[in-house]
Amino acid sequence: MLILQEFREFAVKGNVVDMAVGIIIGAAFGKIVSSFVGDVIMPPLGILIGGINFIDLAFILKDAVGETPAVTLNYGRFIQTLVDFTIVAFAIFIMVKGINTMKKKAAEATPVPPAPTREEQLLAEIRDILKQR
Repeated sequence: MLILQEFREFAVKGNVVDMAVGIIIGAAFGKIVSSFVGDVIMPPLGILIGGINFIDLAFILKDAVGETPAVTLNYGRFIQTLVDFTIVAFAIFIMVKGINTMKKKAAEATPVPPAPTREEQLLAEIRDILKQR
């Protein structure tokens, strides 16, 4: 019973829930980026380089024999994955940069209390002297 209680405390901690939400949103964001790259970016890029579809780029290492499929080195899929990664990394960079800018503005907006006036300093000294007596 103790283990179940410890697990429940662990599972409902804010960090675990936040992490789970982040993973779910990250997976959905990954699908969006993959679709954006595969359906929007790569077709025009393929046209620019002569109508090549990157996903289909591969080296045939061993030809197909009968029912056995060919063994291929699919470097086109790797190129596609690199483009996906670059876009995700750039999007995360922009997001973190925006958050840091907001934090910086919030820190600058926090007013610094003004230094005490000469009268306040003298009153504080008098108070301290009276406390000592």
